[in-house]
Amino acid sequence: MRVSAIQLTATPDLSANIAKADALVREAAAAGAQFVLLPEWWASGGSAAEKLAAAESLEGEALSWAAAIAAELGIDLVAGSVTERVEDQSKLHNTSVHLGPDGQRKAVYRKIHLFDNQLEGSSFRESEHQLPGDQVVNSEAADGTRFGLSICYDLRFPELYRLQAVEGAQMLIVPACFTRPTTEAHWESLLRARAIENHCFVIAANQVGEPGPGMDCGGESMILDPWGRVLAKADTKSQMVISADLDFSEQERIRNQLPSLASRRPETYGSVDRGIS
Repeated sequence: MRVSAIQLTATPDLSANIAKADALVREAAAAGAQFVLLPEWWASGGSAAEKLAAAESLEGEALSWAAAIAAELGIDLVAGSVTERVEDQSKLHNTSVHLGPDGQRKAVYRKIHLFDNQLEGSSFRESEHQLPGDQVVNSEAADGTRFGLSICYDLRFPELYRLQAVEGAQMLIVPACFTRPTTEAHWESLLRARAIENHCFVIAANQVGEPGPGMDCGGESMILDPWGRVLAKADTKSQMVISADLDFSEQERIRNQLPSLASRRPETYGSVDRGIS
């Protein structure tokens, strides 16, 4: 399977964001990609207030475009994440949607872990304007490949990905808006750890540049194999597409030679994460 991750800089202009994403998704498909990932918040740059004001239902303009292009190009498309309007709420969901090659919605994942942090020079409190999701979600590509959905800050919580792997995920999907300091310090290390500990391919699409006030994203979108090797990596400045061919027989070989998933002893540490059994 050929997969692609798209790296871009969102703006507050939805039409411009869709046009940019459209060009990059077409570029990926023209190069043979069967599975394409957009980054977190690809359709909505700007401040938290602007994101809230621009939030749409899952039938809104952003995901209607995503469904149409997935069907036109015959690809599996994970539409990064979008601002999902929540009726009768002053907050939104940060939501990732998998569209199949028929344009139909296959899975919906709402970001579980909200980014409330005080970083040097900036403050992020997603809980002030977002609602957390409460469901772990795996989906399936047209060729039967299983994958787990996540968003950005989720990457720091390994138990989420372990549960997805135990439930059959072969790929782990990470759309993100990692800041430049955390991209430089942690991004690749975290992606490699999730790949190695779960023997999964990891596809990670990060934003780059400044999609909103006080936010500078570090790029370095990446595709990794189950041994933790980097198959493709974007730079720290460009809006671009990266692609790689995934060999699932190699994944099976690694899992057979180093069967760490099969060697787990959940009965001894079930009290730590009772949902993983």
